[in-house]
Amino acid sequence: MTAGSDRATFGKRLQDATVAHGPVCVGLDPHTPLLEAWGMGLEEFAATFVDAFAGRVSIVKPQVAFFEAHGARGYVLLEWVISALRESGTLVLADAKRGDIGSTMAAYAQAWLGDGSSLQSDAVTVSPYLGFGSLEPALARGPEHGVFVLASTSNPEGPQIQHATDPNGRRLSQLIVDECAAVNAGADGLGSVGIVLGATVAEAPDLSQLKGPILMPGVGAQGAGPDEVRKLAGGLPGVLPAVSRDILKAGPDIARLRAAAEKFNEDFAFLN
Repeated sequence: MTAGSDRATFGKRLQDATVAHGPVCVGLDPHTPLLEAWGMGLEEFAATFVDAFAGRVSIVKPQVAFFEAHGARGYVLLEWVISALRESGTLVLADAKRGDIGSTMAAYAQAWLGDGSSLQSDAVTVSPYLGFGSLEPALARGPEHGVFVLASTSNPEGPQIQHATDPNGRRLSQLIVDECAAVNAGADGLGSVGIVLGATVAEAPDLSQLKGPILMPGVGAQGAGPDEVRKLAGGLPGVLPAVSRDILKAGPDIARLRAAAEKFNEDFAFLN
């Protein structure tokens, strides 16, 4: 991984943000039932979310699919959301789960991490299951950009691939963690290549050498809480419990949304 500028690394910016605002990553998932529950259209929902959290939480994770479902209108709004959050100092992790080969992966990297892109975010989620080397166009953007690699997810279909083993008996989920650790090996402080680890998985890969951030979806409505997070990754740097439904159900009242996020940050204060 080569540096592309003199900006602080994503790992450094993330550490500073979590110290200032807590470790919780707030999910932005504007699915239809939630829009109906809030009594709002997509644009008003997004504006309320930005008002509630811009400059007040460390990192926000827009689920790209829920914007993509609205076509060009959704993408235009997503561009505005990303820009507004980043201008406020809140980090943006685009949950796009992109993965492909060659020039296609390079185009994804430009879209989500490239300077000048209208979708440029601080970090993006990617899928390594076309081979870890296929992620090189994203990794080559440099440590100023965060990359979160799917490693051990909590969906029931995940183990079919993630628990398969290589010729040495190593699970593929562990191989992915080890590959990320190799990229982070020379980092000064927290590296910028992280993993996605479901907070509800029964057993985590060995994370001791990762030296990168850990995004942990599955907290709250999906059943995981501080005990599960502590068991899987407690004591490691850069752990980000990802919470969407259990915060967004407090809306559309802005004060209640902020209070819900603050409560989760209090619950996970041990991660700082």
